[in-house]
Amino acid sequence: MNEEYDVIVLGTGLTECILSGIMSVNGKKVLHMDRNPYYGGESASITPLDDLYKRFKIPGAPPASMGRGRDWNVDLIPKFLMANGLMGLFEKRRFRKFLVYVANFDEKDPRTFEGIDPKKTAMREVYKKFDLGQDVIDFTGHALALYRTDDYLDQPCCETINRIKLYSESLARYGKSPYLYPLYGLGELPQGFARLSAIYGGTYMLNKPIEEIIVQNGKVIGVKSEGEVARCKQLICDPSYVKDRVEKVGQVIRVICILSHPIKSTNDANSCQIIIPQNQVNRKSDIYVCMISSAHNVAAQGKYIAIVSTTVETKEPEKEIRPALELLEPIEQKFVSISDLLVPKDLGTESQIFISRTYDATTHFETTCDDIKDIYKRMTGSEFDFEEMKRKKNDIYGED
Repeated sequence: MNEEYDVIVLGTGLTECILSGIMSVNGKKVLHMDRNPYYGGESASITPLDDLYKRFKIPGAPPASMGRGRDWNVDLIPKFLMANGLMGLFEKRRFRKFLVYVANFDEKDPRTFEGIDPKKTAMREVYKKFDLGQDVIDFTGHALALYRTDDYLDQPCCETINRIKLYSESLARYGKSPYLYPLYGLGELPQGFARLSAIYGGTYMLNKPIEEIIVQNGKVIGVKSEGEVARCKQLICDPSYVKDRVEKVGQVIRVICILSHPIKSTNDANSCQIIIPQNQVNRKSDIYVCMISSAHNVAAQGKYIAIVSTTVETKEPEKEIRPALELLEPIEQKFVSISDLLVPKDLGTESQIFISRTYDATTHFETTCDDIKDIYKRMTGSEFDFEEMKRKKNDIYGED
């Protein structure tokens, strides 16, 4: 291990694994280590079910009615991936007109603007132009555009329109949902990027205790593990490895719920995402519900896993998620966790230590993708070029 690397990565959460893969593809010499013997970090998939009971200190073993323990792969932090029913709730003419406008919108073609200046007109004014009611605005902003607050309403509308356009195009791709979810849980994703890194020369070491991050003159120079030092020019890590360099900005409550039935009023869907907009429950933050099932090879036959999450706003966080839990009744078993939201204290450009953010309450990867792109830009000084990454990947795997 006494070698010099361009980049050392600590932690195998999805953010760290994706960045490891990207850096390897870009020709960097990468060493990736984790103190744990498994991939995933905070976002790991837990199997068998007995391990989930132990992790949350639930007494006894899972009941026989829950099937074989090995049939379960429970994600601690589930998130859907945007793929690239259309809803039947709002079929009024004005909303359809709005969706047609979004579908035709092209920020490079002024002929599609219809009197709206995408760089100046606030989104609030766009909604007003199409005479959309508050319920529709809440749904559009939080469930389609995936905003967590209403601050976007007074910002230029271009980004919001493009977010809604992404949702619509992703929905059109497969017909029933704009989201993807990997079979056997999200634990497969970090391993996939680990394999990509390895193909390009990256080195992985699990179950490696991290004794010290070595800094000289304010800049990282290496990592010490089991008495050996690996030198590096840059370091990527999750907050748990550098507790003195991060700060707490809030908390998230997550409740994993095991069900024997689909969620009511979802047409017996075997997976779904429900977003309860903040305005609907007199809160500052949305409440998220992610539901998956045996169809995704994450639960025993006939069983469903629903995870409720939100940003904590009071001293009684379990009361805050009651509106979501009521949608899931009856619930066979609950596993409750409250975790801190941690963010880096600085950009890392001086120390060359680049720290990811802990996962927020959302049930989609949009904010995680933003964090990955932000870290990449701070490390390299340039924007992440997905098309270039795709071209390099195709050199190895062939065209999709």
